[in-house]
Amino acid sequence: MVAAAFMPVAAFPCTSAIVSADANPSGRPILWKHRDTSTIDNKVEYVAPAKGNFGYVALFNAADKELKEAWMGMNDAGFAVMNTASYNIKDDKVPAKKMDREGILMTKALQTCRTVEDFAHLLDTYPRPMGVEANFGVIDATGAGAFFETNNHSYVRYNLSDATDGVLVRTNYSHSGRPNEGYGFVREANANCILQPYIDEKSVTPEVLTEVVSRTFYHDLKKKDYTSAGERWVIDQDFIPRYKSTATIAIEGCHPVESVDSVTPGMIGKEYIMWTGLGYPPVAEIRAVRCAADGVDKDLQGSLPDGHSPLGDEARRKRDEVFPLKAGNGDKYIDITKLYNEEGTGYAQQAISRNRQTYRNETLNRDGK
Repeated sequence: MVAAAFMPVAAFPCTSAIVSADANPSGRPILWKHRDTSTIDNKVEYVAPAKGNFGYVALFNAADKELKEAWMGMNDAGFAVMNTASYNIKDDKVPAKKMDREGILMTKALQTCRTVEDFAHLLDTYPRPMGVEANFGVIDATGAGAFFETNNHSYVRYNLSDATDGVLVRTNYSHSGRPNEGYGFVREANANCILQPYIDEKSVTPEVLTEVVSRTFYHDLKKKDYTSAGERWVIDQDFIPRYKSTATIAIEGCHPVESVDSVTPGMIGKEYIMWTGLGYPPVAEIRAVRCAADGVDKDLQGSLPDGHSPLGDEARRKRDEVFPLKAGNGDKYIDITKLYNEEGTGYAQQAISRNRQTYRNETLNRDGK
């Protein structure tokens, strides 16, 4: 397979979704990414507007001191972007050393784009080869959204408005790519199955995405949910949460506006929330991030040595208890009882309880109700 030859299979798998305003009871679109990567440590930082660029807030690797590569974020014009790696649309021999530049492209998008159409124009005019093989998901303040399945020279666009149920899901293959190549087929089926009851009720919220989808060990091929199956040791294979899962983030936009000309940084700072859980998602605590100089919780920032974030390091410590076996293939075995147990003291259970209150408080603060 061409794509697999250029990139390590386990390096950048993710699960993602774009949710229309109509599918969310708050009437706001959502951009969600459950990040999987070998780069375990993450941070969230705000970048102030400069040299004609928009201000933005984004997820970065901890070691990215100069904040050159954004892996998901939103700007003060109401544009938001994320990606999942794809492994079935690369159609050239561009060497590996010139690939993996999705973070650079998304940084440029956050600096310059207001709308989904602006992003399409960015891709149309970006220098070739682009150095990417990815499904880019974007939303804007008008409520528009789209996935752009993109390789070094071209892309195929899937508009959110064409999704009959108002939700688009992507993992690590492109629907426009070569059939039966790529990764994440089971994870995509998992996400669709978990989300379907909420889709039917038009109740897909950020809380559903971070607290249910990112913390559920459902396996669609086996038609079994190991979250509450009563088994202690579960093999870590094809679940949405994985050993190398490092964040779950849902960017919730504003009520769609008629024109982005009416959008101001102050309005975006109040209306947009980047619901952020750093570290292994089943144990992660959610913080509400806003696109403003004071909009990033200090526990999410890279304030520790090597750019680590306090919440990221705490989640990593808990993850190591969830995967306690160190010999051989120990990191392939999940001790589910550390996450969910009859006493209700599992790390996931405790986090969900705390996060429920965070969602409630921050939503009330935003909506003034």
